[in-house]
Amino acid sequence: MNTKLLKSVIQNRKDDQHIPPIAGTLFAVFLVVAIAGAIFGEGRYADGLLGAWVLFWLMIGTYFLFAIKVASQWEKVIVLRLGKFKGLKGPGLFWVTPIIDTAVMWIDHRVAVTSFSAEKTLTKDTVPVDVDAVLFWVVWDAEKAALEVTDYNSAIAWAAQTALREIIGQMTLADILVGRAKMDAELQKIIDERTTPWGVTVQSVEIRDVVIPQVLEDAMSRQAQAERERQARVILGESEQQIAASFAEASQAYINNPTALHLRAMNMLFEGLKEKGALVIVPSSAVDSMNLGGLSGMVSMAQNNLPKEK
Repeated sequence: MNTKLLKSVIQNRKDDQHIPPIAGTLFAVFLVVAIAGAIFGEGRYADGLLGAWVLFWLMIGTYFLFAIKVASQWEKVIVLRLGKFKGLKGPGLFWVTPIIDTAVMWIDHRVAVTSFSAEKTLTKDTVPVDVDAVLFWVVWDAEKAALEVTDYNSAIAWAAQTALREIIGQMTLADILVGRAKMDAELQKIIDERTTPWGVTVQSVEIRDVVIPQVLEDAMSRQAQAERERQARVILGESEQQIAASFAEASQAYINNPTALHLRAMNMLFEGLKEKGALVIVPSSAVDSMNLGGLSGMVSMAQNNLPKEK
């Protein structure tokens, strides 16, 4: 088991040597009574009676020391009598019969978290990936958790890891990267089916991270960059088509109206000459088509009359 799984199976579990404070206190009280009886009873009782007195209170104190158990609010305790299942105890104070009864396991009923991973696992399209996930589960039947499986913590961790590897092998890399919600649902279903006989139910599974090889990551980055560049070129081409269509539509307004075309040409020249020290270059074809020949002298005069820069 790897380090992550070792950390994930740690859970508060006590054994039969657990002694609650109340049992220790009672034992101390009876021990004091026995000592006091031995001190103050010396000379009053025969040695046999005094020894029996001390032994009696020591036995009572020892009984309470091992008979009294206390379970926390979130715990259930598995009690065996001579090796056979007797019942569940707790939460709170409960009694067991020393030597005959054994409190073998304290089971936590709170939601537990298990971190698991699948390293260098091949996807359906033979891409090695590292996947980290978190499992949230809870024990709903303490009897089954104690009697049906040796170590339900380790069993849950291993079941989650094998299920994760199984799911990865059935999915392509693209499906894993974009379909985490679906992957979470499939994992929860598979793991819950395996753990239900153990008295454990899975509340949710969450994929934390998916790591792919660096070479493949670079290739995917270049692919994404090329795709964005292709989309940019397509958008630019569509823009050129829209502009050409707009110009074609505008040209229809000037076909049979030379005056409007002439005014448009004058407006273009005016816009070009607004800037200080501007130089306007007009193609010869535009001079003929837009009737700019008569305007060339006006342009030259306007340029000569521009204020000189100091």
